[in-house]
Amino acid sequence: MSHTTPAGAALTCSALSFRYADGTPVLEELSMTVPRGRTGLVGANGSGKSTLLRLFAGLLRPESGSVGVTGSLALLPQTLTLDTGLRVEQALGIADQRAAVRAIESGDVDPAHFETVGEDWDVEERALATLGSLGLDHLGLDRRVGEMSGGETVLLRLAALLLGRPDVLLLDEPTNNLDLFARRRLYEAVDTWRSGVLVVVSHDRELLERVDRIAELRSGEVAWYGGGWSAYEEAVAAQQETAERLLRVADADVRRQKKELEESRIKIARRERNSRRMQAERRAPRIVAGNRKRAAQESAGKLRGLHEDRLDEARERREEAADAVRADAAIRVDLPRTEVPAGRTVLTVEGLRLPHGRLRHGDLRIHGPERVALVGRNGAGKTSLLRTVAGALAPASGEVRAHVPLRFLPQRLDVLDDGASVAANVAAVAPGVPENEIRRQLARFLFRGARAEQPAGTLSGGERFRAALAAMLLASPAPQLLMLDEPTNNLDLASVRRLTEALASYRGALLIAGHDLAFLEAVGVTRWVLLDEALVESGPDEIRALLADGGRTDGVGAGAGAGGVGGAEDDGER
Repeated sequence: MSHTTPAGAALTCSALSFRYADGTPVLEELSMTVPRGRTGLVGANGSGKSTLLRLFAGLLRPESGSVGVTGSLALLPQTLTLDTGLRVEQALGIADQRAAVRAIESGDVDPAHFETVGEDWDVEERALATLGSLGLDHLGLDRRVGEMSGGETVLLRLAALLLGRPDVLLLDEPTNNLDLFARRRLYEAVDTWRSGVLVVVSHDRELLERVDRIAELRSGEVAWYGGGWSAYEEAVAAQQETAERLLRVADADVRRQKKELEESRIKIARRERNSRRMQAERRAPRIVAGNRKRAAQESAGKLRGLHEDRLDEARERREEAADAVRADAAIRVDLPRTEVPAGRTVLTVEGLRLPHGRLRHGDLRIHGPERVALVGRNGAGKTSLLRTVAGALAPASGEVRAHVPLRFLPQRLDVLDDGASVAANVAAVAPGVPENEIRRQLARFLFRGARAEQPAGTLSGGERFRAALAAMLLASPAPQLLMLDEPTNNLDLASVRRLTEALASYRGALLIAGHDLAFLEAVGVTRWVLLDEALVESGPDEIRALLADGGRTDGVGAGAGAGGVGGAEDDGER
């Protein structure tokens, strides 16, 4: 890791400070220099990453300090809204140029048309090529935005930014709500970035593997790490090991200094008693005795002061060492009541047709503590399938039977009563469980003491997720089937790690709908199911091959029926 700022920069800030309207500080006296190339900006939720991008883009004004940008800048925000009535050419910003080129080609030599076109005579070809590079070549330039999916809308906005050829491109959580296929196109766009500055704020580890360096925003400062996410993790792990070793040394030094101070106090007290006894026995003149007493007191004071100074210095070193240790506490729970025997049938889905999405006929059986990943395009019906299993949505046809207690954690985390405390929310789903037991378990989800009394409506995103997960896992009866819908969306990387650790303790069956392949592999998924017109068993390698092939499902998961997944045969391109 290098704490010096890289050279050759095109994006800088100096002594940058910003506060929210309520006075809460976000950034204070931050200075950083971003070089050309691809930079991943990471940090905990609330550390100021998105705020920093908006300050760079000029959408926010700093309280103090300055921002410097070399060249043109474009920002893809985390939340994107496009007018559904726009045509693709309008969303790309080329409608006027395209119309002028066509007018000139039809014989209209109005100088205004030539002024509109400028040097960009191939604007339509460039636009189509850019759309094609992002997997949007099927749209054409006359399609309405309202006819597109959410993922296509995000990629369309990225295409518009790329067409503008910015010198600095800022991407804020660009893979949020993108399906596997759209994510792959975005990854390819980052891979092919060759000029200027690209800054990506993301919790997507696969995306962060593609950057040249990682900038971590932590405790109001930026630390730089060369390479992608894996290199960053290795460097942080090495730092953490060193910091923990130094903390152990500092703790030992504090204990030693405390012991020496106590020993010095005992020695001084013993010396004073002996001195008083000797003075009483010898009956020295009062003036001589007073001089001896003052000399002894001065000597004792110096000795005591020396040890107290050493203890203070040891404590300061201990505080510095403790500050260097990351306080990213882990969730550690033991959930024996969630255990499912290996042979037990957990879920049966037969001939299912969903009222929403692509699924027309699907069969799925889950046995024992299997961990099943449900993947597919946005709009395929993954959320609808989970809601149907949870009993919140009626199937159009077919049958769904859950054979064990289950819980469903939706994307919106709307399972909590915002007006009630974290402890009260857990108590509501765990009737009969003693309060001290609820609090003991909540402490393992990092809600200790007064934190358990915090109203759910005041929690941050990561805290809300932990509270919702606690409510699911600590519910009574204990869930032996846990269903999660896009659980890593909007979570910072520390929260994703905590979720992974918590699920390692879960002993029941998991059904997870998601697009984050790295997370799905990290939680030990044992079966992969692709949702299209049928439920087709696949695998991570097949999924990646499917992505590389542009989303064709021909032949994927052949022979899946033996694994308990079946349905109508796949019939080509989706």
